[in-house]
Amino acid sequence: MRFMIILRATPGTEAGVMPEESLLNAMTTYHEELARAGVLLDASGLKPSSHGWRIQYRNGKRTVIDGPFAETKELIAGYTLIEVRSREEAREWASRFPAPMGETADGEIEVRELYELQDFEHSEAIDRFRRIETGRR
Repeated sequence: MRFMIILRATPGTEAGVMPEESLLNAMTTYHEELARAGVLLDASGLKPSSHGWRIQYRNGKRTVIDGPFAETKELIAGYTLIEVRSREEAREWASRFPAPMGETADGEIEVRELYELQDFEHSEAIDRFRRIETGRR
């Protein structure tokens, strides 16, 4: 089972404020523990939305919208992707995640389970996705 731990953006992360050394140390320690346990798949911080864009799909047309985006609470500042045996194990790891903006600052993480190919009905498209996954490994 794969889970994504999502760090919510704040006005500071959107302004490009880099984490303090103490927070970087806590995050590094946490991710070292995930790696030692063999559950870490990937992790990274995201640059502010001013460096990104969205593609909006409406009425059969695509429109590119350049950042920045105003609603900070809807933005992601980073993520950690883990693979564990159960939802409970994912919850345990997530509960140990360092306070994302520092111990005394407000912050939020969200945890979401990823779909696995076995969650879908058998179909030609799913078989094609399986071949892609097999080729990547």
